[in-house]
Amino acid sequence: MANILIVEDEKNMQDIIAEYMKKGGHTCFTADDGIDALMILKSNPMDLMILDIMMPHIDGFAVCKMAREMSSMPIIMLTAKSEESDKLKGYEYGADDYTTKPFSPKVLLAKVNALLRRSSAAPLDVRSIGKISVMPSSRKVFLDGKEIALTHKEYELLYFFMMNPGHIFTREQLLNRIWGYDFEGTTRTVDTHIKTLRQKLGSEGKHIVTLIRSGYKLEETL
Repeated sequence: MANILIVEDEKNMQDIIAEYMKKGGHTCFTADDGIDALMILKSNPMDLMILDIMMPHIDGFAVCKMAREMSSMPIIMLTAKSEESDKLKGYEYGADDYTTKPFSPKVLLAKVNALLRRSSAAPLDVRSIGKISVMPSSRKVFLDGKEIALTHKEYELLYFFMMNPGHIFTREQLLNRIWGYDFEGTTRTVDTHIKTLRQKLGSEGKHIVTLIRSGYKLEETL
């Protein structure tokens, strides 16, 4: 059972999503706009957020960006648009997945459960490469001893690389492994997340090496 925040200004859609999440055994919190959503997040720990983009007062992109500063929970964005630029913008702000309207509530619940499984499945050891240290039990990342904030997908990418140093992965392999086979986006999503991950790792971002026409790999020693 997880605490899920549903941010959707269409009452009928909000009720449908909440109904299916409850059928899946989850506890639902609902917000009609971005302001209410941020107030709920400040006072209630959430395990996942389902966030509509088009909302009054504050749009979903702004809410996603502010929510990411407060929590590393998975965020699924709902959109009536299918433009790649909108999806890339959402990923840059910290979204983990996208669902385009109209959608199947059953598929949305499956995505929610998959993200929750991935976020909770973590061994208890500590993995370090260079000045980067990852604590899977708490999903915390430290750079030269100081904790840094990563989005859910940035963390999964980094941890996957650190568990497979030296291995070359294509963009398609990373997309399927981190986002899942039912993901609706393109491999540019991988490039966007690698870019922001490197930026947050500073000089240690050099460990993530780009191989032209091949993909990416993590080098332990450089």
